[in-house]
Amino acid sequence: MIRVTVADDQAVVRIGITAVLDAEPDMTVVGQAADGETALAQATALRPDVAVLDIRMPGLDGLAATARITAEVPATRVVVLTTFGLDEYVFAALRAGAAGFMLKDADPGRIIDAVRVVAGGDALLDPGVTRRLIDRFTGRPGPEEAARLSGLTRRETEVLLHVARGLSNAEIATALGISPATVKDHVARILAELGVRDRVQATIAAYEAGLVRPGAR
Repeated sequence: MIRVTVADDQAVVRIGITAVLDAEPDMTVVGQAADGETALAQATALRPDVAVLDIRMPGLDGLAATARITAEVPATRVVVLTTFGLDEYVFAALRAGAAGFMLKDADPGRIIDAVRVVAGGDALLDPGVTRRLIDRFTGRPGPEEAARLSGLTRRETEVLLHVARGLSNAEIATALGISPATVKDHVARILAELGVRDRVQATIAAYEAGLVRPGAR
């Protein structure tokens, strides 16, 4: 059973997301919060598998709460809720360790999928939204950022390029003519070499290092 907490200062949104997730046979919402402080306290006390956080909340906002939860309760994965108008906060949340994000007006099924993917230890990337974020907030790579990729082999660099474009392991395997298991091994090695914990942060590293250029597909 996937244990989830939901935090949003808008009661209608919070209750709606809770209802959607609670209706799934493999999920249960164990806590609700209207602010970041309560969300953090619940994560600490309840140790949910996934915390779904809105960005804008009174007091401790979702960005600060994300950073605190990922640092203090590392077993709890964070999914951030946002709107296009708050892109800069989402980028910062991903840098703080969020495992993914969804738009607030996303189809309920996508939010359900996001929770399952993140609970399974993976990260959820929406390539279009990710590209929009990086177009706005990633500048020219400096020597330190570019050097981060120097320890990767040519094949690992190819795999990272596809990860940054939002492809799944199966899709990468097809594109490169290798097995999904081999892709999985490459991804694990990439994460270790870059010192990141999931595909979201690996994608950010790829953009920051200049492997993928803003706006490129």
